Amino acid sequence: MIILNYAHPITAPQQEQIVKLTERHIERIIDITSQINQQEPFMPQIIALADAAGLSAEQWQTEEILVNLPSLNFIAAALLAELHGRMGYFPPVLRLRPVAGTLPPKFEVAEILNLQVLRDEARMRRAQQSNV
Repeated sequence: MIILNYAHPITAPQQEQIVKLTERHIERIIDITSQINQQEPFMPQIIALADAAGLSAEQWQTEEILVNLPSLNFIAAALLAELHGRMGYFPPVLRLRPVAGTLPPKFEVAEILNLQVLRDEARMRRAQQSNV
C-alpha cells in the first residue's frame, strides 16, 4: 500500500496502527507538502499536489492508495475531487484523533474512512428515498 501524506509526518506507532487496521503492508509513504498560496488560484495548485505524488496513470488506477488529507477543508475537498478523477473512485482516508492527556499533543489513527463505500451507500439511500 502507498500512503499519500499531505499532513504531519506519520509516526511509527501510527504506521503500526494503519497496518493493523488495513491488514496491508505499507510499501511506501510519500510525504507531500500541502502549503497553498491563498492569493493564487487553487485549481493549478491542487493539480500540483496530486502530481507531486509522482504516480503514473496506471499506478493511480491499480495501486492500493491510502490518503492522509491536508487539514484545510477546501484544499482537502478539492484534492479529493482531483484524486477521484485520477483513480476512478474515492480513496480511503486516515482519520487521526488526539491522544488524551499527552504533552506535546500526540495523535493516533482512529479509523480508515472508506469514502467509496460511503458514496455508494449514499446513492443507495437516495434511490430508496426516491422509491418511497
